[in-house]
Amino acid sequence: MTNSDAVHLSLQGKGGVGKSLVASILAQYLIARERPVRCMDTDPVNKTLSQYKGLPTEALKLLRQGGIDQRAFDLLMETLLTSDGIFVIDNGAATFIPLWNYILENNVHDLLREAGKEAVCAHCCHGRPSPGHTLNGFGQLAESTSEPNIVVWINEYFGHLERGGKQFAEMKVFEDNRSKVFGTVAIIRRNQDTFGRDIGDMISRKLTFEELTTYGSSRSRRTMSRGWHSRIPRTTTPANGSSRSRSSEHLLRRRKARVTPCRQLLLSKK
Repeated sequence: MTNSDAVHLSLQGKGGVGKSLVASILAQYLIARERPVRCMDTDPVNKTLSQYKGLPTEALKLLRQGGIDQRAFDLLMETLLTSDGIFVIDNGAATFIPLWNYILENNVHDLLREAGKEAVCAHCCHGRPSPGHTLNGFGQLAESTSEPNIVVWINEYFGHLERGGKQFAEMKVFEDNRSKVFGTVAIIRRNQDTFGRDIGDMISRKLTFEELTTYGSSRSRRTMSRGWHSRIPRTTTPANGSSRSRSSEHLLRRRKARVTPCRQLLLSKK
């Protein structure tokens, strides 16, 4: 099995923490490396991913009267099981609990595995003044799986992720669930006076990095035309805490390399 069989689920029960941004960055990273990518937006409230016109995104309606629409979900599963390519699915905060419960109750992970595919959960934790909600969500997600299929994206746009003076890798919630985590990706806050303003413009206008080099301000075009993906260090932080540098293509060839091997992404800093 190759990395082209992965199904990436961007899951988070808290809105406004960067879940859709994570899905868009992941999709762009894979597309830039000429991977066959299909994006799906299942957020019933804010279909943010669908607003990225530069990404191949399909809007799906999975909720009906507060619960999972069985027929709609069956159609989604049929697509995932019978179609080739990498799937990046952005799931809304409102559908997080019902969708994840449905996945567990119907042994979706086993069905995907039997079809030669593997599901990876991208969970975004943020550094707001009170990061407890996203950390608790990570703990609940980790308790529901027995495999190392979670990638934790640490979004520092709202501040560094700390609790009691400890970084994420030092927190008890991580130590208790270390075996469930494939790796972590840090979205670093960057200085507003450098390229942070350009990234903020890209996010607000729902542009891809490539589109920003075409439709952004002259300053944005100069900054990003140097090759946005070359600005992402090609390293990964595995769950065991060691730091290993290796080429991204090597990671993509590995059976379990279902995540982007980047650690630092660019966001603004005041």
